[in-house]
Amino acid sequence: MKTVLFQQLHVFLAVARLQSFRGAARELGVSTAAVSQSVRQLEEQLSVVLLHRTSRSVSLTDAGRRLVEEAGPGLAQAAAALRGASAEPGEVVGRLKLSVPQAAVPLLIAPVLPAFRARYPRVEVDVVVEQRLIDIVAEGYDAGVRLSETLERDMVQVRLTSAFRFVVVGAPAYLEKYGAPERPEDLLQHQCIVLRSQTTGALYAWELERGSKTWRVPVQGHVATNDEMAGVTFAAQGVGLAYVLEPAIQEHLDSGRLVRVLEDYAPTVPGFFLYYPSRAQRSNPLRLFIEAAKELAGGTG
Repeated sequence: MKTVLFQQLHVFLAVARLQSFRGAARELGVSTAAVSQSVRQLEEQLSVVLLHRTSRSVSLTDAGRRLVEEAGPGLAQAAAALRGASAEPGEVVGRLKLSVPQAAVPLLIAPVLPAFRARYPRVEVDVVVEQRLIDIVAEGYDAGVRLSETLERDMVQVRLTSAFRFVVVGAPAYLEKYGAPERPEDLLQHQCIVLRSQTTGALYAWELERGSKTWRVPVQGHVATNDEMAGVTFAAQGVGLAYVLEPAIQEHLDSGRLVRVLEDYAPTVPGFFLYYPSRAQRSNPLRLFIEAAKELAGGTG
């Protein structure tokens, strides 16, 4: 009975994490019907409804959310222990799941991942690229990467990069045709490639600063995207101005494909930090990934 309940819980957590019966079935290598039956049997045994189901979506009930928060970390630790039991002496075995914003991929993940995998070939790494702010505990992540101002206070923070700027850039051809803005309010007269929130659909205002004064400019343009690097590509093609992390476009700046404007107004942010719950014991794969990231990505923490 306990083995069956453990298996049903494992299936439920997969559905909750992926928010999809079909996705959980693919991950677990079973049929969608088998996943649905397993979750239904778990609900019957617990006498609660764990998931709201519609023809198009799956979401957690309050009871389901509590079960994820309380059982998820323990199940992950048990699975890690089972994998570790098969390891050779000194060999690192485990799984690492990270939530990473797209801008951090070329700055952190791409430089670190190949070397990390070469050092620890039996550590599975699952990198989920997403802009939304998530509950890493409830959704089964080991850690996340974010700018420090977006982190909750109860999270352990590990610096992975030094501070950097957000800059406004444009292609030489665009600037030659339309001129360069000289003040933040001049952006309202330009074609700007606007970034749209992946979760709310709202358009981001561009934040600029000079000394103690700050601006939030509600820029407009004929092109909007939820993909920061797509916006960089469009800007390099002369479509309009873009607002982006400076290190993410260094090659474009070095080659002259993009040029900074309003540089005196570029705001500085503390940089990217890896974070994980303070109440959770840091796993061995996570500890080793942090070490590799600080070494290979130029972190100063």
